[in-house]
Order: sequence, then C-alpha cells, then structure tokens
Amino acid sequence: MGYPTRLLPLAAAIGIGLANLAASQVASAYELYSDEDSHLNADFLAVYGWFNSRKNYDGSAGGSSWREGFIKYGLSGDQGLGGAGTAYGAFNLVSSGTWGDGDAAGLTDGSERTTKFDEAYLGWRSADLFPLLGENGLDVSFGRQIIKIGDGFIINDDGLNFGNGVADGNLNRGGAYYLAARHAFDRTAVLRIGGDQGWHGSAMWMKSDNRAQAETEMAAGTLEYTAAPGTLGLTYIHGIDVTDQWASDFQKQREGMDIYSLRGAGNAGIENVNLAFEYAWQDKDAGAEKAWYAEAGYTFTGMPWSPNLTYRYSRYSEGWDSMFNGFSRGYGTWFQGEVAANYSGPYNSNNDVHHVAFKVTPLENLTVGALYFDFNTLHERATLNVDARELDLYAEWAVNEHLIISPLIGLYKPKKDADNGGNQVGGNGTNVYSQLTVAVPF
Repeated sequence: MGYPTRLLPLAAAIGIGLANLAASQVASAYELYSDEDSHLNADFLAVYGWFNSRKNYDGSAGGSSWREGFIKYGLSGDQGLGGAGTAYGAFNLVSSGTWGDGDAAGLTDGSERTTKFDEAYLGWRSADLFPLLGENGLDVSFGRQIIKIGDGFIINDDGLNFGNGVADGNLNRGGAYYLAARHAFDRTAVLRIGGDQGWHGSAMWMKSDNRAQAETEMAAGTLEYTAAPGTLGLTYIHGIDVTDQWASDFQKQREGMDIYSLRGAGNAGIENVNLAFEYAWQDKDAGAEKAWYAEAGYTFTGMPWSPNLTYRYSRYSEGWDSMFNGFSRGYGTWFQGEVAANYSGPYNSNNDVHHVAFKVTPLENLTVGALYFDFNTLHERATLNVDARELDLYAEWAVNEHLIISPLIGLYKPKKDADNGGNQVGGNGTNVYSQLTVAVPF
C-alpha cells in the first residue's frame, strides 16, 4: 500500500488549549528567569494516546490496538541587545514511543522507542530598529526549526514519523506516528520582512533529514498583505534536491519542481464569518498538477453554545504531491478524516473531498464537534480506489491549564475493500475507530 497522507503530525497536541499549541508548535513554558530585557523558559509538553481500529489497512486481518506517547522538553528564551534588536532561540528534545500492535496502517509495530533533538535554532528580531518596516519588521533565524507557510496546505512542518513497520525500519523516526511530536526541519535559514501587518514577506531555505520525506531540500518565498478583512498571499517553492537512496520515483520529481500558490483567509469584513481558499499548482517533469480548496464558516454567536458550521471543498489532481502539509487548525486540517488520512489514504491526490464541520461550546473549556467527509476518486486507479465516507465525533476538554483531554470516535465506510480495489481488510463494512488523547503542558 502507498503511504497514507498524514505526512505531518497531530502537531504538538490537540484540543482547545492545544489547538493553539499545535498552531505555534511550541510546548508550554515555565518561566525560569525574567527581567526587562531577558527571558528564559523551561518548555515541557507530554502527550499520550490510546488507539483502537477494528479494521486494518496494511494487508493484515483483524484490527489493531496500540498506544503512543511523547515528551517534549527543553529551553527557550530571548535577550534584548540594548536598542539593537532582540536575540532569541530554543533547544529541545523529544522522547517518543509506540506500544501494542502498532497503528492500523502498519507504519509502526509497537517496538519504537527514541529520544532525538527536535528544535535547536537562533534568531534575531529588529524590534523598533527600522520604523518603516514596523515592530520586528526584520526577523532572521537559522538552525533546526519549524517552518509553516500559510495554512499548512503545502508546508506545515516536517512531522512525518514512521516507525519500524515499513522498509525494514530504515525510515524509523521514533514511532508515535499519529501524535508525531517531531516537527523541525533539520537545517533552515529564514528571513522575514515587514512584520505581520500590511505588506510583508519571507525568503527561506530548508533541508529535511526525514528519510520518509526523501530528505528533501527546498527554497521558498512568500509575499502577503494583511489587513482587518484578512490576508492574501502568494507562495513560491522550488525543489532543490532529494536523497536518491530514500526517494521513490514519485519523490524524485521534487528535484527541480516549482510550486506556485495563491491563498487567502479572513472574514472579508463580515462579523462571525470565516473564509479561506488556496489554489496551488506544481510544475514537475511528469507534468503540471493542481490542488485547491475553498472554505466558508459561520459562528452563531447569538445562540446558546455558539454553534459553528463550516463547509469546505478540496480537490487534488491525480499526481499531486502533498509535500509537507499537516495539522494546522484542528481536526480535519490538513489530515481529512482521522481514519482516511491517517491509515487508509491516500486522500490528497487523485480525489476530491466534501467536508462539513459542526461544533458547539457548552462550556468555556469544552468543545464538542462532528466532522463529515465524502471522498471521491477522480480517475480510477488499477491499485486503489479511495471512495469513502467518514464521520468523526469528538470532544476537547481543557480540564485546567495543565491537563487537556480529547476523546474521538470515527466511523469510516469505504466503497471497496482490499479484495476489489480498496485497502480495508475484512470487507468494506464500517470501521469503528476510537482514540483518547491526554496532553499535559507545563
């Protein structure tokens, strides 16, 4: 089976409070020292999850029951330079593991235990040094760090965490495939100009050390305009190199590939509305490929529990390369369907997806939601048909600032099974998938 499309992590975690952690990819911090010009923090985040799938997607009969966990720990801080801007940096490690049967896609086998560096970077921000560029209008950083462009539709981070279940363990990055704690690119250099309002942009270089991503090397640039109604942005990405030893024929096309994207997000000046879109195309040796989405949501603030309803349509051409996309705003972005994207897949090439999301907030610290996905194969493949529907029911409960709990149940119904063009083993009946994730930030 081809690799599922959960190419990136569940970020650092999940849930109400952890949605913000996931977006920033930074563990919670404990202040060790602080004065007017200096800050030093101890960063710590622990996440543990229990998972069960009644069906498998790796050719093996029966289901899978497994556990995953990681601890992310390190230091971060900043130092004022006496009117010459601010230096900042972070250094952390991640200890992770998978226990039990391994995941339902067979990417882990339950034997993974690893401690590795994640982030280790230094940077400098200009503060008020260049008034025409705004506060911190110049920002330079380098080292091992997380890079995200826009909504994470193309690049969210480097979080694909395979285990010992494939390629004789040569792609093993430490297990914890679903939680996927490691996000940083191995080597980066980033220049950001203009802050985050009005016209601003960036130029960046990044090199992955992730074998499952063929250790891809890329350069990228962005140009954006941000105002009250929202942000419009242009992105350009150029593929420089991959490591042939680890690259599939498909990934080898990243060498010399150019990616262009137009995107936008905001409320367009309409209260309680959320709008987003992105249109991207890839120019590579095998031909041009395109992917795009459009999304609209509304929050009914005048009703009890402030219901939010969102619809999104996304479409990926037959040979679209999902690159380094990932979880950015919560469940369903950009791993669409907890079963579909994480285990069954792939669902970010040769298909379109209708997605409806509904959530309510009965308590300030509790969100309950439902996610529906309708997946349709665009062109019939000789090896895999991905037509399916999925319904995910979840809750996100921030018990307190140091404990966040999120249970989820997924109902996944493919059109075909492993015997007639699909990949679900044991028939095309509805798979009942469940998980419980607990996060402890400090």
